[in-house]
Amino acid sequence: MPLFQYVARNVQNQPVRGVAEATSAAVAARMLREQGLTPVSIEMGSAAAARAARRRRGKGGRVKIDDLAVFSRMLATMIRAGLPLIEVINILSEQADKRRLKDALAQAERDVQGGSSFTEALQRHPTIFSQFFISMVRAGEASGMLDTILDLVAIYLEKTASIQRKIRSALTYPTVVGTFALLMTFVLVTKVVPQFEQIFEELESGLPLMTKVTVAVSRFASARWYLMILGIAGLIAGAWAMKRTPQGERAYDRLKLKLPVFGPLLLKVAVARFSRTLSVLVRAGVNILSALDIVANTSGNSLIRDAVLKTRASIQSGETLAKPLIDAGVFPPMVTRMVDVGERTGALETMLSKVADFYEDQVDATVGMLMSLIEPLMIIFLGVIVGFVVISMFLPLFKMIEVLGAEG
Repeated sequence: MPLFQYVARNVQNQPVRGVAEATSAAVAARMLREQGLTPVSIEMGSAAAARAARRRRGKGGRVKIDDLAVFSRMLATMIRAGLPLIEVINILSEQADKRRLKDALAQAERDVQGGSSFTEALQRHPTIFSQFFISMVRAGEASGMLDTILDLVAIYLEKTASIQRKIRSALTYPTVVGTFALLMTFVLVTKVVPQFEQIFEELESGLPLMTKVTVAVSRFASARWYLMILGIAGLIAGAWAMKRTPQGERAYDRLKLKLPVFGPLLLKVAVARFSRTLSVLVRAGVNILSALDIVANTSGNSLIRDAVLKTRASIQSGETLAKPLIDAGVFPPMVTRMVDVGERTGALETMLSKVADFYEDQVDATVGMLMSLIEPLMIIFLGVIVGFVVISMFLPLFKMIEVLGAEG
């Protein structure tokens, strides 16, 4: 007789799980009702086992910052509740959705059981847990305030994830509309314009400049479309290869910060990340030199990374924190002044936190402004491209009508 795994609720509305032996799911449900239970789900043993196995395996894909934020928050909550660390890791391993995180936590559980510290266990998975995350855990273990510091990590990761989502939302719309405009233009010049060429043959000498340009582009795109694809692919590959060199990376990051619309936004994001990361590390008690190392590696911009590394070297030489930041010429004056005041008054963490709050609010306001501005700009951009092609096709027709009217 088949076995059925069930989930039901008792008279106190509490969940009850178990296994029932019955000829069918309907019979199993009737048996549960006779016991005073209300069935919620009933599955044959093999189906339930397969579902549980899939849940244990988890989903594939990269572990994202949102996953780490949730992990940090739950880890802090359970440690604060007094659960043993090994039990906490076991629970989070079973509950993790991503397979890579699940496997990493399972290995971390075995390492901790074998005598390793939690920090040492996480260090074996650098592709999942960043240097920032590991340094914060190390500071938490050393100070006995792991739950408090993990709360700081969760807040930091949540704010970082929020900024990333806003940047993606600001870039997605122009990317989609721009791609659509290029595809539409390609279809027009390769499919529509050639239909007009026979009409224009008699007016070859008298075609307007706009029409000549459109026809020339159409002929090239129709006959040499593969050269256009190879050219675009070559430009992308060349830019990517150049960006992987130190000089190319600096030139690329400098160009990003000088873009007319998105440059100021990207600078605000970089400053907010620098301030928030350094603030959280200082608050957690991480050594300032180690903190600057981590900030440099997580800055996301080579110009800021170089400025932070110069600052680290100057501190080792006995200089102040603010002067190298001022000399770098990347950070706005407000940031360097706040860092200088914080360093002199011993309130560096507080000043950095205020700077981060200010620039995160600025990012929110800038993204909102861009979203309201980008839509009409992209509509104008699309209208200009399509309008150019359409007008260039109809100008000769208007000229033909005028000639025919004059002859008539």
